[in-house]
Amino acid sequence: MMEDPIVAEIRRYRAEHAKRYGHDLARICEALRQTEGKTSRKVVQRRPRLLLKKPSS
Repeated sequence: MMEDPIVAEIRRYRAEHAKRYGHDLARICEALRQTEGKTSRKVVQRRPRLLLKKPSS
């Protein structure tokens, strides 16, 4: 199977980022929240959507 260079780059970045925070998800999330707070971009938070059951046929 051929390795996609873009996917390889993303995986490498993700591994480095996780290592920087000791693979601690709480620390990673906190760092991302701090980064969000520093940006001038609007952060959108959407409520969860309820999935409707499909009618039985």
